[in-house]
Amino acid sequence: MSSEELARKLQRRLDTEQRDTKPGSPMQTGAGEEDPPPVKPAAAVNGDATSELTEKLNRRLDIHDGTAKPKQMKVFNPYTEFKEFSRKQIKDMETMFKRFDSGKDGFIDLMELKLMMEKLGAPQTHLGLKNMIKEVDEDYDGKLSYREFLLIFRRAAAGELQEESGLMALARLSEIDVSTEGVLGARDFFEAKVQALSVRSKFEAEIREEQEEKKRVELERKQRRAAFKELQSTFCS
Repeated sequence: MSSEELARKLQRRLDTEQRDTKPGSPMQTGAGEEDPPPVKPAAAVNGDATSELTEKLNRRLDIHDGTAKPKQMKVFNPYTEFKEFSRKQIKDMETMFKRFDSGKDGFIDLMELKLMMEKLGAPQTHLGLKNMIKEVDEDYDGKLSYREFLLIFRRAAAGELQEESGLMALARLSEIDVSTEGVLGARDFFEAKVQALSVRSKFEAEIREEQEEKKRVELERKQRRAAFKELQSTFCS
């Protein structure tokens, strides 16, 4: 390579370096390069649930630190809320409720309600029991509180329950008589209770009849077996 050609190459490289170092050049400004995509903030997942949980935790901490007072639970007074019933009626309802609250937790759950309906002579299916609770379950906890239990009798006396519903059967077959007081629909309630007891008596009579029929069939079977053995012994002798 001649010296003149080498000099021209060096000059071209020098000119190129000088252009690249000038302000506003592509290398200097980063033009021609793709800017990195902006980083999107992560979307909040279940924002409402998270904020609700945060609020509950903060309140719990405030209560623990003594900076906030715990919320006072509303005191339930059946005598003031259920004024349509006498004190004796409410006492009877409370006694019945406690009798079937075998867990002594202040609630009647599905299994306890199942036992109650069986004791009253009106057994229900699993789905029927769930529907009974659902009909008066105001707090959606899947069980009956004492107040919700009283609602059954209020709605029964007011004629708000379906005739064939499990709740109506419960109210009718219980030993709580609301007919002696001036309750809306009390006479109809009393008549319905008498009718339900009549149906129950008929049901028990049918059971007794089935039992008698089974005894009769068993007796005939034993008699036939005895006659066959006697006939068999006659031929063998």
